[in-house]
Amino acid sequence: MNKPLRLWFRLTAILLLVVMLFASWNAGISCDEILHYGQSVKVFNYFASGGADKSALADTDLNLKYYGQSYDNFVTFVTKLLHIRDIYLFRHLMSAVMGWLTILITALFARWLFDEKCAIITLLLFAVSPFFIGHSYNNLKDIPFAFAYISGIWMTFRFLGKSGKIKIQDAVLLTLSIAFCISIRAGGLILICYLFLFLVLYYTWKWLTTGRININEMIRKTAWIFVISLVAFLLSSLQWPYALQDPFRNIISSYKIMAHYPATFRQLFEGVMEWSDYMPWYYLPKSMFITIPLTVIAGFLVSLIFSQRFLNEKRFIFYVFLAFTIAFPLLFVIILKSNLYSSWRQFLFVYPGIVILSAAGINFLLHKSAKKYAIVIVSILLISVIGPVRFMIKNHPYEYIYYNELAGGVKNTYGNYELDYYYTSQTEASEWLINYIKDNNITGPLKVSATYSVSWLFRNYPDIKTSWMRFEERSMADWDYAIVVNRYIPPYQLKNGIWPPENAIHTIYVDNVPVCSVLQRKTKDDYAGYQACIEGNYSKAAEYFKRALKVNNTDEMIFYNFGGVLYKLGDHSAADSILKEGLKLNPGSENILMYLGNISSEKGMPAESADYYQKVIESNRKYFEAYVKLSGLFAEKDVLKARKILRDCLIVNPEYVPAILALGDTYRGSNPEIAEKYYEQAKKFN
Repeated sequence: MNKPLRLWFRLTAILLLVVMLFASWNAGISCDEILHYGQSVKVFNYFASGGADKSALADTDLNLKYYGQSYDNFVTFVTKLLHIRDIYLFRHLMSAVMGWLTILITALFARWLFDEKCAIITLLLFAVSPFFIGHSYNNLKDIPFAFAYISGIWMTFRFLGKSGKIKIQDAVLLTLSIAFCISIRAGGLILICYLFLFLVLYYTWKWLTTGRININEMIRKTAWIFVISLVAFLLSSLQWPYALQDPFRNIISSYKIMAHYPATFRQLFEGVMEWSDYMPWYYLPKSMFITIPLTVIAGFLVSLIFSQRFLNEKRFIFYVFLAFTIAFPLLFVIILKSNLYSSWRQFLFVYPGIVILSAAGINFLLHKSAKKYAIVIVSILLISVIGPVRFMIKNHPYEYIYYNELAGGVKNTYGNYELDYYYTSQTEASEWLINYIKDNNITGPLKVSATYSVSWLFRNYPDIKTSWMRFEERSMADWDYAIVVNRYIPPYQLKNGIWPPENAIHTIYVDNVPVCSVLQRKTKDDYAGYQACIEGNYSKAAEYFKRALKVNNTDEMIFYNFGGVLYKLGDHSAADSILKEGLKLNPGSENILMYLGNISSEKGMPAESADYYQKVIESNRKYFEAYVKLSGLFAEKDVLKARKILRDCLIVNPEYVPAILALGDTYRGSNPEIAEKYYEQAKKFN
């Protein structure tokens, strides 16, 4: 670098570090942090006990043992060894450091691949990337993986591009990059695949362009790659208890499980609440396209279009390789139809490569344009970053919720796409509630429920007991105050002003859109009614629910439970009326629709019943009971339709025994042999 550019690079990088550290100070605690911090404590206990404490190896629904999460573990080791009390503050600082290192290594990579100006533009593009910056505050899994991934790619290029004797320094850095990547997620094995693939392609390209290759050099590098891959593979297991049990078998096993992650989640996409394993093929590219700043997108497109005009022959192959490392993971999961959720945070590792190419495109425009046009381009660039910069300043620490101008910003995506899916706003809401309780001299034991754990935030207040609950089940839980993030809220309620509910005493907004509310309970008659219902005292429950609705008539589950009680008491007309009132609050309420379907079926109204069951399936394709009920309505008059409904159910869940048995029943009279095969199949899953 020349001296002025070197100075600008250093000043920009240092300023960015200071800003990121300062900004991370009040970052919210994410839901993933809570899970992975808990696992990291178990990992610490495993090593501290010499392997005697095996809780880190336990099988759970969260599949945490399959994550290497080495950086998470490292941070926890430091907090334990230094007796750091404010654990999450320290975690956020360390996350910001890793985010900054990712930016720095990417900028250095850009300088190596292109030039000094491209490196500075890379720093600036990261600085105006709300999604990446926001995750840098509290994401100790995806951000370190991004660092390891881009480092591994750069070190691979340096290793391949060097002629003559292999430098030990390059081999060591490459080994550590790959090891670090695998130690966070088993998917880091892709870097080893890149090594071998790029080696073959690199020397093929050299032979095609020069007509000759150095066979000895290629053999020597191949041997080095085998050694590097093996050492990196073994090093990756050092902080990973599950991998240590059997490195080769268990790391491969972890990769297979993570590639087809078994846990699925319902999420909001294009205005519809759908399961993560049923997202449309374009879920990932669209999520990226509407959350990456337009400046970055524009520069990236320019780079792709004009690449041959600004790349020298020596670097062209590495440009192609870099583009491949961006495109391949995205295409791979689309083709594989992987289980995708939480926007594209799990693919943050491709963003550094995108930024490099974007910076190269912008640099090309500035370099090739005449002076007067360069001024125009700079002006356009400055105007284009106003939106993301304004968003970050105004909405800190919720930068990661950003949606760009193509999506219409957060305001136009509200009710159509996920906002605070990481539950970070619960931190600010909890702090507000603590101050509210103090300021109003509220004493005595209190119960606070939240849509994700807030126990850490209330750790210093023994009189406040915290718990977790689903928002739709709030009337069935015992709480005095509730903290509710707008995740899993039906889009109908978001779009029609039903959420936040009337008993919200504080709401957190991002660009004037509510993302989290603190609720104060006005009555516990709804909870008392639910308890009476469990005890079988339906008359008493009905009285409680009647009183509860006078105070709170915006909770569909009160209507659902009240309707159920009235039906059990024999007042079918009133039950039907109450249930339909609840349906006005949430037309997609599976519980109410299912109940109304059952009532209609019992009344001998199959057409109306079928309509309700169909709506249940449309609302939630995994409400399997509805398929069986719906098929039963057609079993006698239209057996082919009944079978199709059951097969649709088994496509979603091949192991759902009631559907298998019901399908067998449809053949019992016409073909007992086929029926028996289904019954035998059901026994296997039972």
